[in-house]
Amino acid sequence: MYEKRLGDAGYLKFKLGRTNNRGDGLLTAVHKDYFRVINYRELHFNDCGDRVAQLLHVELVTPASQCRNNDPCQEILIVNTHLLFPHDSSLCIVRLHQVYKILQYVESYQKEYNLNPLPIMLCGDWNGSKRGHVYKFLRSQGFVSSYDTAHQYTDADAHKWVSHLNHRGNICGVDFIWLLNPNSYRKLLKTSWTEAVFGMFKNQLRKASLTEDDAFAFLKADNDGDYITYSGFCEALRQFNIIGHRYGLSVEETNDLWVQADIDGNGVVDYKEFQLRIWKPTWSEPRDGDIKEGQERGHKVTEKYGRKKQATGFSVKNAVLFPPEVEKGRWPENYFLSDHARLTVVFSPITMPCSQLA
Repeated sequence: MYEKRLGDAGYLKFKLGRTNNRGDGLLTAVHKDYFRVINYRELHFNDCGDRVAQLLHVELVTPASQCRNNDPCQEILIVNTHLLFPHDSSLCIVRLHQVYKILQYVESYQKEYNLNPLPIMLCGDWNGSKRGHVYKFLRSQGFVSSYDTAHQYTDADAHKWVSHLNHRGNICGVDFIWLLNPNSYRKLLKTSWTEAVFGMFKNQLRKASLTEDDAFAFLKADNDGDYITYSGFCEALRQFNIIGHRYGLSVEETNDLWVQADIDGNGVVDYKEFQLRIWKPTWSEPRDGDIKEGQERGHKVTEKYGRKKQATGFSVKNAVLFPPEVEKGRWPENYFLSDHARLTVVFSPITMPCSQLA
């Protein structure tokens, strides 16, 4: 059905099944009258969910006159994926890993082809809401939810729309088309990753009803000193299923976390370091002030060496969910076409200065 209907309508089709013959997967269809596909890549996570992702490097099909004088035509990186469902707390780190791998892959692809800054879109079923760690991780990297942008919703407006009736009978907003423009303020990817893991760790400590002092004592374990050792730190991570299983953090990633926690590098984490890095981590989505400051700093760098570097990004013109009831936070009882709402977003190309912090 999809092969014929989409083919007859002028779409190029890119299919990718989940690993281990799971029987389903991803489909990205690109209309050949509007886009030229420059490259297509596949990413296999090879984890317990057998999840996969697609990366398409496309270019808008525009009249040759618009690309003359060496002016770049509009290029976009588009990712399609379907993250693992968080069946239990041990899978939270797997889901974060999946997003981290996607962003690492996109970053390495840009370096491999020496690409100028260009917009990135991440699409799919993220199996997590605006309250989750994946959402906050992507926000910390400068991505914005196109639907929320179109409706001027904030990160706190998680209750205003839904897109999925899951197998547990719960309704939630899990389908996103994320946009990262070339002028967006971005932290280093590794910094965002470690902050996201610490945020998850803190959440697990609080779920265990531990106060700040109790959490520090828990991490100290049987240590007599007023500090946390590396072994105590690892044991706590193991108890919260962040390490110690096939799809948990690697030894290298665990060491990276420890280096971030041990601010002064003396081999132990004291109470102040515990507060700064674990109990009161600074990770969060970028605030408006951060974005503005980052862009201004980027402008100063380009002005120092001459003309500001320009790039083409996108503004969000409109975004609609169907059926319309889901835009009010309700799932219609008589809707059986799918357990997901359809998300349609209209983008418009715009010229903008590049952020030098990307």
